[in-house]
Amino acid sequence: MPTAIHVNKLSKRYGSVQSLSDVSFEVPQGSIFGFLGPNGAGKTTTMRILAGLNHASSGSASINGVPVTPEGQHRMHLGYLAQEPKFYSWMSGREVLHYVTSLYGKVDKGRVEQLLKRVGIAHAADRPTGGYSGGMRQRLGIAQALIGNPTVIMLDEPVSALDPTGRAEVLDLMRDLKGETTVFYSTHILGDVERVSDHVAILHQGRLVAAATTAELLGRFTRDTLLVRLQGADNMQIELQTIGGVRSVMAAPATDDIQTYEVVVADGAREAVQRAITRLAAKHNLALLANEQQRLDLETVFLRLVQATEA
Repeated sequence: MPTAIHVNKLSKRYGSVQSLSDVSFEVPQGSIFGFLGPNGAGKTTTMRILAGLNHASSGSASINGVPVTPEGQHRMHLGYLAQEPKFYSWMSGREVLHYVTSLYGKVDKGRVEQLLKRVGIAHAADRPTGGYSGGMRQRLGIAQALIGNPTVIMLDEPVSALDPTGRAEVLDLMRDLKGETTVFYSTHILGDVERVSDHVAILHQGRLVAAATTAELLGRFTRDTLLVRLQGADNMQIELQTIGGVRSVMAAPATDDIQTYEVVVADGAREAVQRAITRLAAKHNLALLANEQQRLDLETVFLRLVQATEA
């Protein structure tokens, strides 16, 4: 798949503070790419460098093959929305977009009307933006980022300050942009990344922890792990460990007479182990409540990756 954003060993130092350390990743064209990490991880620093608003201490980056340089030629391919978009409160949404289009040489009224409808604020286009809700301001911000028909749009924490309704509206809009443009956005809300992103990179303390498709990242932790629940026995951990193909068994605290186990199996052994667990339950006359491939959410994967870097 062609690359929309290429980042190679990007580093940034502010005095004695190392904000980024040798960060490298690629964003495929047409993807929705979630740039994930806690506050202070270096996400905004990375995005400001890519937008040409800051300069890297070392390393390089490109947008659609055009190098990111102080001259800013790469910006022709880019639309950018800052973390806290601000507009003149007395201007209407339509006036804001007219002003932005004028920066491209002339006011394109047709493009303005198209985007007002696209982001769902045409009904409020003539109202002063000072009266807009948070979700409406974010949608107006996305419209101004799209005004120049960019091939890449970068959104810095587009939903972090919104209520659930506003978040859902902006996420739906981002999903609607898939395929039309590359959407690269930062966030610390893990559930949102899992909901809309097909690719993800995780940043922690200025270092890249992981970068993969969302499915690959989740699969890395789930493909060889079974969730097993047995009812009617005190402890079956030792017997589970004797099954061929089982690498390890971790027991969770029991609830009433239900025992829960996380069973890690060897590559290619999952189905055979599941059959053996079924036979074991029957042998001991136990109720087998679960015997399935474990499904972790992105929050659990994130915590495991971060904990591994801090170990």
